[in-house]
Amino acid sequence: MRVLVVEDEQAFAETLRRGLAAEGFTVDVAHTGTDGLWLATERPYDVIVLDIMLPGASGYEVLKSLRAQENWTPVLMLTAKDGEYDEADAFDLGADDYLTKPFSYVVLLARLRALLRRGAPERPAVLTAGDLRLDPAARTVHRGGREIELTAREFGLLEFLLRRRGEALTKHQILTHVWDAHYEGDENIVEVYIGYLRRKIGTEAIQTLRGVGYRMA
Repeated sequence: MRVLVVEDEQAFAETLRRGLAAEGFTVDVAHTGTDGLWLATERPYDVIVLDIMLPGASGYEVLKSLRAQENWTPVLMLTAKDGEYDEADAFDLGADDYLTKPFSYVVLLARLRALLRRGAPERPAVLTAGDLRLDPAARTVHRGGREIELTAREFGLLEFLLRRRGEALTKHQILTHVWDAHYEGDENIVEVYIGYLRRKIGTEAIQTLRGVGYRMA
């Protein structure tokens, strides 16, 4: 499997390269956004590890350019920045996953393997499920031509479910991606917001998987 690592901290990038190579990956490294974008468009990769803070062009700009070219290679954003808005921006532009430094190398490998298993399906600008439509850029939700008003948290939850449509998602996964990686409150808050969404978009849209979590039908 071929991986592209775009990381400006050269020592850290070399550590990643050696570690991934030891796991059997073929690894190319770029230290600027410009070089990373060129490699990503000129060579086929199975997954891209992309830092956000890069010289030449930011990781956001690289990702936006790739998706505009209909390059759907799975992208894991890797950054020292932390916060739900940075994560939301990454997902809005078409990222597949997000890790904040410092991180566990074991977790990085697990995330990369998960992306490799999913492959590179096309990521449309508007997310749909039946007659339900969510536009991340316009921040709007429609069902059957009727606009549905959602709170910011409800919108984030619905967007995450739609981006992972068909997947079984645990409460922990939902909390990590929609609330905050460091959220320490009651996991049952997910159940509460699932209930809010069901009342607004329809009870059949989100399936409950006993002992597992939820899935967007």
